[in-house]
Amino acid sequence: MEKMISVKNLEKNYKSKKVIKGISFNVQKGEILCFLGPNGAGKSTTINILTGALGYESGEIFYKEIKIEKGDRKFKQQLGIVPQEISLYEDITAEQNLRFFASLYGLKGKELNERTDEALEIAGLTEKAKDRVNTFSGGMKRRLNIACAVAHHPEILIMDEPTVGIDPQSRNYILSSVKKMREKGTTIIYTTHYMEEVEEISTRIIIMDKGEIIASGTKEKLKEEIVNDKRFVIEVDDLDKVNLEEFYNVEGVKNAKIEGGKLNITTLTGVENLDKLIAILVNSSVKINNLNCETASLETVFLNLTGKKLRD
Repeated sequence: MEKMISVKNLEKNYKSKKVIKGISFNVQKGEILCFLGPNGAGKSTTINILTGALGYESGEIFYKEIKIEKGDRKFKQQLGIVPQEISLYEDITAEQNLRFFASLYGLKGKELNERTDEALEIAGLTEKAKDRVNTFSGGMKRRLNIACAVAHHPEILIMDEPTVGIDPQSRNYILSSVKKMREKGTTIIYTTHYMEEVEEISTRIIIMDKGEIIASGTKEKLKEEIVNDKRFVIEVDDLDKVNLEEFYNVEGVKNAKIEGGKLNITTLTGVENLDKLIAILVNSSVKINNLNCETASLETVFLNLTGKKLRD
């Protein structure tokens, strides 16, 4: 898979404090790479370095294996940037905002007209094209902000908490748009404080804390490696017939208990033992009414790694 961005041994200081501590990572073509971390972890600092908004003390950044120098115009032409703060001209229309920002990338004439119409459609704002931005809701402004970032067809879209403070409908629209852009080949770097967004859109995750990368991988890989448990929740016809001690004789079982009127069995992820658990119940003449397998959530993974909730 082609590497769009490679970061090697990146360090950044604020005054005497090191806030990015020699991190290295790659961004692959066509992926949605989500950055997670508590406040102060270094996510936004890393993003701002990639966009060129911040300098750094040491390390190297490569775009398609070519080292990026300070102020690299060719690299910046390939970026679409959606910052945390909405960056729009509120006293002009949505269409005028789009035409202005797209023109900064050299678009003009027929191409500018086509890209403006396309970006309005992506944002679901075609019918609002002639409306002034100061009449828009927060969610509509966020969507227009994204449209301004993608009108020039960037290869890489960097989105720094793009759904903060908006309504659920706009959030869903943005997440749907992100997935559609990835399907068309856009590479996306995404930071958020909403774990459910990462569950929905990420193809790979980097978790940062205190300026370091402490884990990376797909959500499935992280759940398996960091929290090596799964839980079977079993509804039966008669809990009085269940002998919990029998389950501890099965390989991989860590815990068995009755909770909320259901049988809960925690077992190691890598051990296939469900057939043995069911056999114990069948041999005790216990009828199974329902059975669910629950794996660890990303929130659990995050808590295990950082000791903090994502919104801390």
